[in-house]
Amino acid sequence: MNILQKVCLVFTLIGAINWGLVGIFEFNLVAAIFGDMTVAARIVYALVGICGLVNIMLLFFEFNDHYEHHETHHHNKDLRVE
Repeated sequence: MNILQKVCLVFTLIGAINWGLVGIFEFNLVAAIFGDMTVAARIVYALVGICGLVNIMLLFFEFNDHYEHHETHHHNKDLRVE
């Protein structure tokens, strides 16, 4: 998982927790912190939405750090001059 995916995962979790609070307790944490539909709150909502779209990739692509490391190591081995 690369850095962009990790950042997007954090924003997606923030959105999920906020919607859970709205659904269970009728409490909007983002609105409580930034105000109801202020520019800052809208930026947070937009980031959560964009990050959700980025995270859709996780449904369609398998990200395997071990595989990427193995391929990089194998590729660098082929480039060595002996």
